[in-house]
Amino acid sequence: MIIDVIMPKMGESLQEGTIIKWTKKVGEKIERDETILEISTDKVDTEVPSPVAGILKSILFKENDTVEVGTKIAEIETDTDAKINLEKNEALTEKTQSTESDINNIKLSNIESEVKETLIAEKNKQPFASNSSNENLIDVVMPKMGESLQEGTIIKWTKKVGEKIERDETILEISTDKVDTEVPSPVAGVLFEILAKENDTVEVGKVIARISTGESSNPVQTTTEPISSIRKEVENIQSTIPEPKPNEITIPENYDIPFRDGEHFFSPLVREIAKQNKVSLEELKSITGSGSDGRITKEDLLKFINSRKEVAIPTKVKPELESKLDNNLAISNEIKINKQEFIEPIAKTLVNETNSNYEINPIFKAAGDYEVIRMERIRQLISEHMIRSKSTSAHVTSVAEADVTEIVKFREKYKDEFFKKYGFKLNYTPFFALATVEGIKQFPNVNVGVDGNNIIKFKHINLSIATALDDGNLIVPVIKNAEQLNLIGIASQIYELSSKARNKKLNPEDIQGGTFSVTNVGTFGTLFGTPVINQPQTAIMGIGAIQKRPVVKEIMGNDLILVRHMAYISITYDHRVIDGMLAGQCLSAIQNALEAMNENTLQI
Repeated sequence: MIIDVIMPKMGESLQEGTIIKWTKKVGEKIERDETILEISTDKVDTEVPSPVAGILKSILFKENDTVEVGTKIAEIETDTDAKINLEKNEALTEKTQSTESDINNIKLSNIESEVKETLIAEKNKQPFASNSSNENLIDVVMPKMGESLQEGTIIKWTKKVGEKIERDETILEISTDKVDTEVPSPVAGVLFEILAKENDTVEVGKVIARISTGESSNPVQTTTEPISSIRKEVENIQSTIPEPKPNEITIPENYDIPFRDGEHFFSPLVREIAKQNKVSLEELKSITGSGSDGRITKEDLLKFINSRKEVAIPTKVKPELESKLDNNLAISNEIKINKQEFIEPIAKTLVNETNSNYEINPIFKAAGDYEVIRMERIRQLISEHMIRSKSTSAHVTSVAEADVTEIVKFREKYKDEFFKKYGFKLNYTPFFALATVEGIKQFPNVNVGVDGNNIIKFKHINLSIATALDDGNLIVPVIKNAEQLNLIGIASQIYELSSKARNKKLNPEDIQGGTFSVTNVGTFGTLFGTPVINQPQTAIMGIGAIQKRPVVKEIMGNDLILVRHMAYISITYDHRVIDGMLAGQCLSAIQNALEAMNENTLQI
């Protein structure tokens, strides 16, 4: 099968890229995600990975050619992987047989047969075991979103199994320690299989889904519970049941639940719990599942069992043994169990563990009614980052007041013209960011980092701009080489990065490499703040709200009270490497830069 390689879109405003170098030649073998070429755009130079494994069949553009985004630049032949896939299949078969052998050690024969059945089904679902010559399955892997990132968490699948997908159409959203982003489909086709569910954390490079590009596809509803995890739960269940004596205790064989019933799929764990608690197939089908595609999870079933308030006894004890259960029943010389523990079902313990209410700190209960809200992943990361920053840096904050009347006049006069010319609104943050750059230029020793006992002094000013997201969270994209930009350049960068942040389009490179941060705490009316340093940086500037205030000005030797637009600005710095004098000098330079801005010094 031929897979197209296209010129990727590296940013909202970029429409073309230049091929710097082809790292593979026609006829060479390529692994999935292996670099095949390097490209350059107005914003960044980057490597382009292969979407599939195969052979580079043709190169359609030579080095130094400039190509529009979306244009096919090469072709990869994937059919040469048949031999490799066969070898993988044989290896998987051996591994599966080994796993089946391990499961044979489980003593409950009904659990043993259920897990075996699932193993066989899993083996048959492998794409290289398909007998259809028209069916080609392409792996979707957890992408690498940065050099230091080794895993990602699936936030949401935007496509379901069986749905048609276009090339580059979003199929899921993922979250990493650095950024939340959307993952596009590498090819057009049908979503054949989902291998990891929402909220799963998956290693980079691991297959999370498969897309069928063949003429006929029969998508499968894949269980997202790994066999190893099922086996572990089965072993845990078995450990709670005493070893029965022959001819004294028998396990009934009724309430067998099939692996699949029409559109309903039941995992081995769900089927075993249902059998032990005498939940019929009809009852199972009546449960509304909370899993992928409405699948019934363990928690759904346990909740149903608990709501029935019925105790299903999974064992049948001979009458002559009843009397022996009054106190303790010795099943063997080593095992002694209580009658209640012996008779009650395994699932009851699981129900209690699963549905137990979250126990909050007693100190909160004095406040009365409450609701427990679990932190989202990004909020947990922010929390950890803030605590780490406070324990790492010696935080000190200095505050100054700037007269920004001329900036307000300039913006009011030119904001409509600016919008017509550039297509976005001109707010106050770019003015403060530009003044910050000017202050850092004069006092570059605030643009530093700490590495052990060494101070890292940065040659460029990479300005991190704190951006509030619609969900209430915060992210800090970076304007690289801000010292090279004027007001328009900084405003454009802030608009582009904030738009990408709110639309979950940021790349890891967009939030890495910052050397100094700026946060506008005045957006919501706050006069000034003492922001937390964005590690591993050593300083952050806070912008307060702009307000009209009476100010004493000396004009021609006379003190006059005037109404001016004033704003508090602050700098929080790491006292380990930045002293109060240096921070104060930098803050004063920022203040002077703001007050020097007017219609004569600014232009659009």
